[in-house]
Amino acid sequence: MNGATPKPARAHLALGEIFTFAYDTFLGNKVRFALTALGMVIGTASLILVTTIGLTGKQYILNQIQAIGANLIDAEYESGGQRITNTAFDPLTIDDMQAVLQQVSGIAAASPVVPMFERVPVGDGKERDLQVMGVYPEYLQVRNLVVPGGRFFDKQDSQAHNKVGVVTQKLAEDLYGSAQGALGKTIKLSGLPFTIVGIFRERVDTFGQSEVTDNTMLIPYTVIRYFQDTPTVKQIYFSTTDASLVVPVTAQIERVIRSRHRPESVYRVQNLTQLVAVADKTANALTMVLLGVALVVLLVSGIGIMNIMLATVSARIREIGIRKAIGATKREIRFQFLSEAILISLIGGTLGIVIGLAIPFSLRYLTAYRIPISGLSAIIAIIVSSLVGIIFGTLPAARAAQLDPVESLRYE
Repeated sequence: MNGATPKPARAHLALGEIFTFAYDTFLGNKVRFALTALGMVIGTASLILVTTIGLTGKQYILNQIQAIGANLIDAEYESGGQRITNTAFDPLTIDDMQAVLQQVSGIAAASPVVPMFERVPVGDGKERDLQVMGVYPEYLQVRNLVVPGGRFFDKQDSQAHNKVGVVTQKLAEDLYGSAQGALGKTIKLSGLPFTIVGIFRERVDTFGQSEVTDNTMLIPYTVIRYFQDTPTVKQIYFSTTDASLVVPVTAQIERVIRSRHRPESVYRVQNLTQLVAVADKTANALTMVLLGVALVVLLVSGIGIMNIMLATVSARIREIGIRKAIGATKREIRFQFLSEAILISLIGGTLGIVIGLAIPFSLRYLTAYRIPISGLSAIIAIIVSSLVGIIFGTLPAARAAQLDPVESLRYE
């Protein structure tokens, strides 16, 4: 029993000696091993930065979509057109919106959209095409608009049928030179003067893919009925009280609208949920592609470690022979060279992690950008760098362990 106790202690001592020897070898060849570790530094830093870039891009895309209106639901009549040729005209009406508000819970605000196109005088005998839309004051909230100057018309304006309106920032600058210069000016619609009380713009640029164009003017819904006496509307926008209600509320809105119209009529009730899902998948796919590139860099650096370790084995054949002659086993020789490869990988990986995390942290503290930082990417990076050292250090270590001690001692 007493003779068995020294074995664990000897094994522990041998393990410590091996790591110490590997560290001393590294110090003795600083330039060679530092250049070898440089590949690991670049590869590991790339892995973390690529993950950061992917997360930042994903966050940016989702923020842009949410700025349009994460809780937004849009209902529109498709008119059958190409799908159903014999369907009579059956558009949405303001009564449809009122019915939805009465029957569906979870809706924070709603607004109809009634478009009208006018050609208005802009001075010097010139005219300009203008898209006029009649909306509720709630349109500001539903569409998540920004008012950089003046004000948006309110319920009092709607109830009093005041002839007021707000124009896009681009239109104000084109007509009056600046956004502030447009405030208080009048635009005549079918001979009636409308006072510009505010400037608005979309929170994010939708590149002409929404109902708002550069030449858009918004006026109260009650006023646009002076020009269109029918109760029909082109679109109805709804906003839910919570983003989690968007999907069920969308289905309920579609059910209410269909119940009020002919079965063969075609309506589109949609939200941005699918767009968010597609953007999320696209960002994840892009991140995976970039991670693949970073892993290739790590693979190349692993090959560099293997090459330098093979060269190290060739340069230390006599040393290996001496170690075997004084009792070193194949296992100890193998582990010695493997530990050197792992040490190079870990040193390079650690420096890469520090650099990879330092850049986004610096941007977070020195700028206003809240760049997302993934701690998981640092853990993955250190694991991958260790695996690279083990995988690419195995062949040189095995070759060193298989050297014949007698031939090694004769080697010059």
